[in-house]
Amino acid sequence: MTHFVREGRLFRVTGFLPSHRELFLASEATLVDRTTTRVEVSFGHVELMFLKPFYRNGLHIRPATAAEFAVLSERHGIPAESADYTWMLERDGESFVVSSNPNWREAEYSLMGGRESLYDGPWPPEFPAESGNVG
Repeated sequence: MTHFVREGRLFRVTGFLPSHRELFLASEATLVDRTTTRVEVSFGHVELMFLKPFYRNGLHIRPATAAEFAVLSERHGIPAESADYTWMLERDGESFVVSSNPNWREAEYSLMGGRESLYDGPWPPEFPAESGNVG
């Protein structure tokens, strides 16, 4: 099972499109983090989310364990069939999203030019970039 791990970076919620049920998180290239890339994560078909506005220590997106899902299901009324679609956002946190498999994109910020988001415009872009799915 593939996890998405980008620790030591500041991530923030950058958007939610209710009409498309899409959630976006991003981490900018910063001197404080000593990073040069922009990283974006997208969740589609969002059913439920419990988020922080900022993740100061990065993200560790992974499937909820059976024990975690049992607690979340009881607490939030998540149906059993959503167990495979419940994603924890931190190694030991309580933030989660119930959605389709998240995907991510990452590229050197300096190469993006005028492009504000890696999800805007054609993919793959004309500059080197990486992408993948969680799950």
